[in-house]
Amino acid sequence: MDAPQATTSGRVATGRETMKAIVQDRYGGLKTLEYKDIDRPEAKDDEVLVRVRAAGLDRGVWHLMAGLPYLIRFIGFGVRRPKVRVRGMDVAGTVEAVGGDVTRFQPGDEVFGWADGSYAEYVSVPAGNLARKPANLSFEQAAIVPISGFAALQALRDVGQVQAGQRVLVLGAAGGVGSYAVQLAKAFGARVTGVASTRQLELVRSLGADDVADYTREDVTDGSRHWDLVIDTGGHRPLSRLRRALTPRGTLVIVGSEGRGRWLGGFDRNLRAVALSPFVGQRLGMLSSKTRQDDLQTLRELLEAGKVTPAVSATYPLAEVPEAIRQLVEGHRGGKLVITV
Repeated sequence: MDAPQATTSGRVATGRETMKAIVQDRYGGLKTLEYKDIDRPEAKDDEVLVRVRAAGLDRGVWHLMAGLPYLIRFIGFGVRRPKVRVRGMDVAGTVEAVGGDVTRFQPGDEVFGWADGSYAEYVSVPAGNLARKPANLSFEQAAIVPISGFAALQALRDVGQVQAGQRVLVLGAAGGVGSYAVQLAKAFGARVTGVASTRQLELVRSLGADDVADYTREDVTDGSRHWDLVIDTGGHRPLSRLRRALTPRGTLVIVGSEGRGRWLGGFDRNLRAVALSPFVGQRLGMLSSKTRQDDLQTLRELLEAGKVTPAVSATYPLAEVPEAIRQLVEGHRGGKLVITV
């Protein structure tokens, strides 16, 4: 058998078309990520081949890279090594080709949605994971909507059961999920207080928050003020303090937890909240967010109506994904980071 030959572009000819991608074959730190050539995927009958223009970055990407907490390895992402070699979960781009059973899209359509392995020049995606990109959004804006948008929407509507006129507190209001939670709560008619650091307050105000709080100067969980619904999008505040911020019949929704435990990573706090809830007057819940076509369409309608605007913090080219993840972990100025392709 003839050995693969290098092409004039520097890529290796394998008999199939290739593409650049961020590949990972073992869990670990940034050095486990490789920017390399791999075979370009092909669309199956129910799939769409998307030419990636942009992809979102959130802490979920870091968790899948590190394989931490260990819990995620046992719920379908790969016990010994990543089940999906290419990182990335959000995507926006242009339809390159469609499978034989796909009728909703055709080549040239601009789309956005969720996809395993979006840190690549191309990704093959089930058609049900995609929707047409809102015309009023750039690819960079559209690429940061799905995963974080699903979490914020489901936390408020499904778990929190938000109602017009309620007072809502969003902890981590400048982050990926928090920035959507502020805007969606306003769209649902709530009065919103957003909590962030000093340098992020202007962003939170621009998202439409009625009130802002600087967590470096004020503890909103000291019991001096109370909200009908608290959305905790990060950090690891004790349940006892979060409950102090609630009205006697208020609702807490824990969206994420960045505890240091290698097995549960703070998820034990989520479980404690659910276990305690039946024994107190307040509703204490956690979010297990789901990727759903109906919710993607809901977000699309809100985006087109101008009720929600994605907050892009910074963009990085595909080759610089490790640097983007480093910035994410070290903390940036709020909003979401975008990978451009």
